[in-house]
Amino acid sequence: MERFVRAWTGQDPNPDDYSNIQFWSNPERSGWLMKQGDYIKNWRRRWFVLKQGKLLWFKDNCVLSSSIPRGVIPIDNCLTVKGAEDILNKPFAFELSTSQDTMYFIADSEKEKEEWINSIGRSIVQHSRSVTDSEVVDYSKRAIWLFIAFWVFLRDFAVR
Repeated sequence: MERFVRAWTGQDPNPDDYSNIQFWSNPERSGWLMKQGDYIKNWRRRWFVLKQGKLLWFKDNCVLSSSIPRGVIPIDNCLTVKGAEDILNKPFAFELSTSQDTMYFIADSEKEKEEWINSIGRSIVQHSRSVTDSEVVDYSKRAIWLFIAFWVFLRDFAVR
């Protein structure tokens, strides 16, 4: 029944979000975190796995190839990860923000909180959209054109 409710409310992750990830093997980071529920705002202890630009969570830490994540957050959707003790008034809390949502987590210690923030932050940087060649501004050419335009302006309009 719980599985049906999760699927009906859209909480079940789409298999396309994690099908190409071997989340059961050599994660970048894994461990227990408390996660605030999406609808009922209580705290649940979940096993989290960070791998290949995805943050996945499971009900327990026995993660196998047949395991189905309870949720998946694509890291390339994430904007910031930072401490949130002051917001939640709970020690070892941190938040992960996307353009649509902010999710809150609680680690077991300050050290684990900092390690999760650092790992997720590195992953955000690694998986952020890189600038394509067509978007790169060639500042050397732009500077030459600005210099020429300024020189023409001085030549034509400057008082002699």
